[in-house]
Parts: sequence; C-alpha cells; structure tokens
Amino acid sequence: MQVGCQMAFSDVTSPTYIAEAGRVVEEIGFHSLWVPEHVMFFAAYDSEYPYSADGRLPGDPRSLLDPFSALTFVAANTATIKLCTGVCLVPQRNPIYCAKQVADLDYLSGGRFEFGIGIGWLKEEFDALGVPWKGRATRLLECLEVMKTLWGDEVSSYNGKHFSFESAFQNPKPVQKPHPPLIFGGESDPALKRVAAIGQGWYGFNLTPERLKSALDTLDALLDAEGRTRDQVKIYITPAADAQDSNSLKQFSALGVEQIILPVFANDPKKLHDRATAIHDLVASA
Repeated sequence: MQVGCQMAFSDVTSPTYIAEAGRVVEEIGFHSLWVPEHVMFFAAYDSEYPYSADGRLPGDPRSLLDPFSALTFVAANTATIKLCTGVCLVPQRNPIYCAKQVADLDYLSGGRFEFGIGIGWLKEEFDALGVPWKGRATRLLECLEVMKTLWGDEVSSYNGKHFSFESAFQNPKPVQKPHPPLIFGGESDPALKRVAAIGQGWYGFNLTPERLKSALDTLDALLDAEGRTRDQVKIYITPAADAQDSNSLKQFSALGVEQIILPVFANDPKKLHDRATAIHDLVASA
C-alpha cells in the first residue's frame, strides 16, 4: 500500500517549517501530503463534527492556512510527492475561482495535485459565508460541472441554477487530463453515490476493517449500477485510532486499500522525521 500523511499548517507553523516538512516526508518516501480546509472556526457551534465522541473538532483549532496556498508553497519546495486537499469544501466556494486554483496548482506542481472533495459539516461556516447549507450536495455537483468545462474546454459556457457564463476563457489548463483525480470524502450512502457516479477515488475516514468492508460492499453495488467497477476507483483511507496496528493494516490491504493516510504532527523537523519514519515503516511493512 502507498503511504500518505496529513498535516495541518497554520499561524504556528512557520514557512521554514512547512517547506522542511514537505521535503522530510518526501525524502522518507510518503506518496502524498494532505491538508484540510476551514476558512474560519467558532468558539461555540451547534454543528457536530462527525469523527469525535463529543461532536467537537479535536484541539479546538483557530487557524488553518488556505489549502491551495499551503500546497502551492509545498510544491515549490518538493519534487515528487502528491499534493492533496483533505478535503476541500467545494459547495462553500465559488467554483470559477476554485477551478482556477486547482488548475494553477496542478500546473505549478507539474501534475501532482489530487482533488479531495467534501460537502462540509460546519453549518456556521456556510452561514458566515452567505452560502446556503440546505442543498449543498446538489450545489457541489453543479460546482464540479462548472469546473470541468473550465478545465477541459478552450471556450467555456455554462448555464445552471447557481452559475452561468458564456464564451469564457480560463487558462492554464490542468496538466492532468481531463483534470486532476476527484477523490470524494465521506462514508454516507450519498457520499458513496458521488464516488460511484463521477469519482476517481474515495477517501474514507476513521475506519476499521469491518466498517470498511461494509462501505465497500455498498460502493460495489453503486458502481455496478453506474456500469463501473472498483478498479476504476482509488481507495484511500485513514484508519480509526484503534485500527492502526499491523494486523488491521494487513486487513485493509486485503480489502483493496491502495493508500493509508495517517496524521503526522510535530513541532520541529527532527521530531517530524522520527514520527514520520515510524509511521511510514509501519504501513510499508503491512
């Protein structure tokens, strides 16, 4: 299995550290580096984070760099590692600007970008941005239609519910054709339906081998309904905390997982190197 890492860059990670972190994990042999997205956080919120017992985002963060800015900076300081959003909250973004950021990052990195996509869980963030929370899944699909014409057509036109334009140019195009891989996050049936319908990959989070097996059974049925098969979809996962041992990793491999993505956090390059090496070696030996 390939080994990916998650990192969160913010105002407490200096530019020097971010550049060094990218080089460290690339030199160790990590296949990819994933960064999350939130444009703002809140001291109090009613939304429930789906991956914690208390519904709060662990650590109560206050800061994240924009994922495209962070990944472009990493791209300039690395040569081979894949650069991935984990995940980009597409429905709360303007798709014309987002298409531009995706294409520019893919261009500047020499085709190393993978587009991890989610619909979001923090309603308060949508409210602050003036973007409707209701209907965000449908909005996501329209956003991707807008992006695809801008990525693929020399002269782009679109007429939809939320966005419309005629005879527009947007360049450069992505290096990867027809566009960087669309990797959908989420474990719900609607999320898996998006993977089956238009995805090149699925990023499942907080999974045990048992939960993964159930999700893949669902995904296989949905792919079959779309006339597709599993070999057309990359399977990436972050295991649950109690499923990151050698035995569980072997089970994930047997189930067809292509890449294990694990968090790598440290406050200096030496600690990062030691922790990242241990994580990489554990997964690579599975």
